[in-house]
Amino acid sequence: MDTLRSGLYLMTLSLVVVGCASHSLLSAQQSGAIKDRERALASRTDAIQAAVKQSGKVGALAFLDTADGHLVVLPGDSPADAWARYTSSAESASSPVAAPPVVTFVYRTDIPKAPETVTVSALQMQQAQRASAAALAMELGRLEERLGVMQRELSATRQDTDKAVADMRALAEDLSAARKFMLQTAQLGWLNQELAQENANGIRRVTTASQELTASSAKLEESIRQLSEGLAGQLKDLATRLDAIQSKIQNIK
Repeated sequence: MDTLRSGLYLMTLSLVVVGCASHSLLSAQQSGAIKDRERALASRTDAIQAAVKQSGKVGALAFLDTADGHLVVLPGDSPADAWARYTSSAESASSPVAAPPVVTFVYRTDIPKAPETVTVSALQMQQAQRASAAALAMELGRLEERLGVMQRELSATRQDTDKAVADMRALAEDLSAARKFMLQTAQLGWLNQELAQENANGIRRVTTASQELTASSAKLEESIRQLSEGLAGQLKDLATRLDAIQSKIQNIK
């Protein structure tokens, strides 16, 4: 951007340089022709000043048309401005004038400046340079606009990137929480498995103890039955003996 601005500045400066150098580039023949034209224009001073005053400009390019010799007055604030106004007007296309190689810029009567002599080639060069400067300025404007768009897009991209980073961080936190939950679930499952195994072992121990108790009860029942049967036989023998003793006692009497 700074390079383009510098180029515009140098081009504008060159316009002034070309205008100032126009007198020094004139030949002796051209100088003579200028004096003749100035004398011819001097007789038309009132018409030139009337046109300048009506336009409201600083002055005007004044010359005699080389085709038919009629007076041509092109108002403007400078020689380059007057020529640019004429070339950009519809009149230059519909009714073009035949300008001599050298023309005169006449100032308004209230501006104390002497008339300036400029060449048409210098005016044309200044106009081309002005057009180039305008094109460069337009291109500079487009580049600045594109730069603004790129800056806005970059800002939007940065915002999207920040949002994506925030989303990734939130996702990482969710994954960490899910991993912690899965670990706790696995630990709970392992604990449940340990408890289930312990319960199964306890049930087996209870079953074994129950079976052993059942077997002990059966043995005890068998022992009691055998003891009851033995006791019944002994009582029966005792009763038989008592009966025998009682019989013996009765026989003794």
